[in-house]
Amino acid sequence: MIKKQTIIDLIKTRFEGTDKFIVDVKVLAGNKIEIYVDAPQHIVIADCVGLSRFIEGSLDREKDDFELQVSSPGATESFKVKEQYKKYLNTKVTVTTKEGAKHEGVLISANDEGFVLEETRREKKAVGKGNQTVVENITLTYNQTKETKSVLPF
Repeated sequence: MIKKQTIIDLIKTRFEGTDKFIVDVKVLAGNKIEIYVDAPQHIVIADCVGLSRFIEGSLDREKDDFELQVSSPGATESFKVKEQYKKYLNTKVTVTTKEGAKHEGVLISANDEGFVLEETRREKKAVGKGNQTVVENITLTYNQTKETKSVLPF
């Protein structure tokens, strides 16, 4: 059986000196390998093909037969690594915290500890009739977050 760490090490070797990063690696039953990679701007098919060929050339099919799939994470998939937060700066995201709170807003900053979301919502005025627009910056750590997804602009 092919080990997940072996695949991760191969990807790191291939991506050394580039801005590309690993999002997820899965080694499933029957040596089915699923690799998800990305880059700050975007990952192109040629990047996935190049990585696939590099991994295929580095593993011995005589020893372990395997199935390999290399792709970018889907647009509707939840974020898995900190680099994705940095990639999606200044875009709209939805966040669900581990406590169950839901937030939607613009991702305005991200670092190694957490991120800041600018949430705009309508609330009733404290005095008088009608609603007012409230803009609030919400700071969250990655440990507080259950799920973050980008909002597709349709």
